[in-house]
Amino acid sequence: MIRPALRLTRAAAALGRPASIERLALFGALLAAFEATHGFCDHWGQASETAKCKRLYGEHRVYSDGTSAREGDGRTGEPTTSASARGRRAVARHSAEYTAIQTGLALTLTRAFGYRVSPAALLAGAAINGLTHAAIDRGAFFLWLADRTGKRGYVDHCQATRLDPDGGAHEEITGPGSAWMELDEALHRFIGVSAAAVTVLLTTYGTDPR
Repeated sequence: MIRPALRLTRAAAALGRPASIERLALFGALLAAFEATHGFCDHWGQASETAKCKRLYGEHRVYSDGTSAREGDGRTGEPTTSASARGRRAVARHSAEYTAIQTGLALTLTRAFGYRVSPAALLAGAAINGLTHAAIDRGAFFLWLADRTGKRGYVDHCQATRLDPDGGAHEEITGPGSAWMELDEALHRFIGVSAAAVTVLLTTYGTDPR
């Protein structure tokens, strides 16, 4: 039993260099951190008002909660902005919070295990995750991509039914239970693989990160 085990150990050492094992381990840790924080940041770390406003478009005036401003609505004196400006501000806030939490966990996790990730590499990974998250969550790019990949029919067909305060029901194309949300989350996770890979490559090639 001992000799076969030794042969397996030697074979594994011959097939995998320590640097390769190091890269794979770092990639797995970063991918786990990115994956674990994605759902948390979207559902626990994102304010309801931000989620409501981040896909607003148009030049009509809205209040900070995304409600359209109308004469006689009893909210005279409250500041307003265009719907598009409110949408951009909301998605920027969500992306910043998402990136901060995700990057913070990745840094904490790797440091806890005694590994020092290159700051430039960590920022590169954060930029990939954060900027693409903002572009996708804004909505227009997501729909453009759905059109180009033949997924628009799926998005339009698989909507969710929401109950109104008066007991009525209406369809909603985004949010839990919709194809939009399923495709959105799958796309974010797939991009996380690229972000983790780039971070690993920038950290481990040509440097000693420990």
